[in-house]
Formats: sequence, C-alpha cells, structure tokens
Amino acid sequence: MSDNPNAPAAPGSATSPAQQALAADTQAEHTPTGSFRAPVKRKYIVFLLLAMFGAYVALVAPIGLSLSLRIQQLDPAHVEVLGYIIGIAAIVNTITGPLVGMWSDRTRSRFGRRRPFALGGAVVGLIGLAVIAAAPSVPVLLVGWVIASFGWSSTMNSLIQSQADRLPESQYGRVAGMSGFVQMVAPVAGVGLASAFIGNNFLVFLVPGAVGLLTAGCWFLFVSERDTRDARFADSLSARKVLASLVFNPRRYPDFAWNWLARLLFMTGVTFSTTFTSLFFASRLTQSGQVSEIGGIIVVLSLISIAVTGAGALLGGFLSDKLGRRRVFVLGSGIVYTVGAITLAFGGSNFAVLIAGSCLTGLALGVFSSVDQALVLNVLPEKDTDAGRFLGINGYSTSIAQAVAPLVAAPLILIGVSGNEKNYGLLFLVAAALTIIAGIIVQWKVRGVR
Repeated sequence: MSDNPNAPAAPGSATSPAQQALAADTQAEHTPTGSFRAPVKRKYIVFLLLAMFGAYVALVAPIGLSLSLRIQQLDPAHVEVLGYIIGIAAIVNTITGPLVGMWSDRTRSRFGRRRPFALGGAVVGLIGLAVIAAAPSVPVLLVGWVIASFGWSSTMNSLIQSQADRLPESQYGRVAGMSGFVQMVAPVAGVGLASAFIGNNFLVFLVPGAVGLLTAGCWFLFVSERDTRDARFADSLSARKVLASLVFNPRRYPDFAWNWLARLLFMTGVTFSTTFTSLFFASRLTQSGQVSEIGGIIVVLSLISIAVTGAGALLGGFLSDKLGRRRVFVLGSGIVYTVGAITLAFGGSNFAVLIAGSCLTGLALGVFSSVDQALVLNVLPEKDTDAGRFLGINGYSTSIAQAVAPLVAAPLILIGVSGNEKNYGLLFLVAAALTIIAGIIVQWKVRGVR
C-alpha cells in the first residue's frame, strides 16, 4: 500500500494511514452539512493565511498606489481613467468567477480541486503585472490589469473555496477573523512595499507580485488535498448548464440572496472611497496633487491602518463565533464606516482628522470582512457539490461593486468643480449611505443566522 496522501482513493475512503489522516481532515466534502466536519489542522490555517496574504499584496498594491503612478505617467491630464480601467477588469472577473469556480468544482487532478487554481492564478497574475509595468499606453495598461486581476482573483477564490470544502461551522468565524485580518493588512503592506520602489516601474509591480507567487507556491507544495482523478459527477456539463450556473433563484435561497445584496452595497461603498484614495490624499495634503509626493504619508497611514483594520477583523471574527451572532456585527460595521466616510468627506486638509476618518473606515472594514465571510459560509447553498459555483456567484457582489463604482465615480468626481479639481468628498458621502443601508439589510432580512 502506498503512503502517498495524493494517491487515488474513492471519495470518503482511505487505504493507508496517510490517506486516512487526510480523509479525516477533508471529510466535510462528503457530509450534508458543515456541523460534522473535523476541525482543520494548524498547518492548513497557517498556509491558508500565508497564501491569502500574498495574493492580496499582489492584487491591491496596484489599486492602492501603482496604477495611479502609471496613469499619471501615461495620461496625467485624465487620471479619472483609472476608474474605467479598474471597472472594466472587474466586469471581466464578474463573468469569469463562477465559470472558474464550476471548473474547480469538477477538476480531476492528483493535486485536488483547489490547489492548481491557486498556483495557476498566481502565475497568470504575475504575467499581468509585468505587462502593466512595461505598458507604453493606457490601452495596454488596461489589458495588463485585466490579466493581473483575473489571475490573483482566481487564486483568492480557490482559497475561499477550500475553506468551504474543509472548515466546520465551529471554525467559520475564527478562521474568517484571521483571514479577514490578513485581507485587510496585506493590501496596506502591499502599498507600503510598493511605495518603497516608487521610481522603478518594474519593481513597484513585480516585487508585490513575487510575494504573491511565493506564498501561492507554498500553499501548493505544503497543503495536501484529496486526489480527485477518480471523481465522478452525476451529470455532464452543457452550454445550457454553464449559462444557468451564472445565476441562482433568490426565492429558493433568500438568506444567501439578501446577504449578497448587502455585500454588493457595502463593497460598492468601499470601492467608491478606496479607488481614488491615493489621489484623494494627494489633493488634500499637497499643492500639486501628485501621488509621488505623499509616499511617506501613505506609509504612515498604512501602518496605522494595519493596527485598526487588523484589530477589527480579529475582534469581529472571534466575538461573532463566541457570541454566536453575525448580523449585529455587520450592522455595526456599516454604522462605523458611515461615520468614518463622513469624517473624511468633511475633513478638509487636517491631517489628524483624515487619520481619524481612515481609522474608522479601516476598523469597520475589518469587522465586516471577517464576519461577512463567516456569514457567507453559513448561508452558502449546495455546499458539498457546488461550493465553487456559489462562491463565484457571491463574488459577483464584490466584482460588480468594483466594476460599477469606479465607472460611476469617474464622472462623479467632476461634479461641482472646475479645472483640474476633483470632488473626492462626494465619493465618501455616497460610500456612507451605501454602507449603512447594507448593515440594515443584513440585520432585518437575513433570518437563518443570528
């Protein structure tokens, strides 16, 4: 008998000690609910968090800083084009997310269903970042960002799908809190890392990308997943089934549907306020409005945000597990984000006030990211057979927000101003309204979770 944990085995069976241990760790794939799943090992959690950290560093550093620098190099008179670039890429991810998720659900591989997509996405993402770094024009920049965001989003989605496969409900909030902490800290760390290489187009993109590829490689190498080469499926894919998989019946899954809507609104609000963050601070704190002049300020804000956002993610995840409640934390995060966004909108050029507003929005985003991730796993339909598909559909809420908000924000910042001025404050007021509405929806409409 082979001791290789990746050796083929029938679902739910184990023919060697190594396979038995792995089967025990992944028995969730063959149970009707997550309540009978064995807790995952510490090794799994450590490499999960490491891979999520790298993917977010690689994806969000360009959004937070690097793309703004390239836009100012290639088309300084029309920085609002950044919104269109991010929005178009998000539209692509909206369409491809569920399709890649379904592909992952049905993958037959000695490496399992999720690991190949984690590593493959990182390779594609790094290629996209290289295209951006070398882009001679805005259209090429757009192509590069579409490739990069697709790759890193695929990596992150595969890690979330793995959690749906393997986590018991008793670990939802705890792991979501830790991964939420990572998801909030990693972008800040990514922006700080990228800011250290301002002036070198390649390093400002490729260093964060290299971090993402390295951590995805560690996940692929060191986390075992059941061999799926012998997997059998009740039906075959068809064009009709693929198209049908892109949507779901909200009446059949009302809690999932309401939470989806709330997540869409909250992330739209967040995207309104974050797409132009670097440009916003540059306009408030410098005479020239140049992002290159606030590299040090961005680092300071990043360090502060790490503390408050990370604290919010950890506190929200652990407390929601301990108290057995999710909805009140989502409502609270919406209220706090609203207060922070309004503070930023009316903070003028007062650095202390802007920091206070950033801390409030960061704290709220940390709580929301961890608790809502746990809430999604609570209400996820068809968890054993179609987790990838429904998590892909859930990803619409983020990708649509990232697509629509920048496209709307681009002309919105031109309202009520003239010349080269931009109305960034209006974006924060819109964000305030959307996030509070999102919290109210979860509190009053999601009934199957406390």
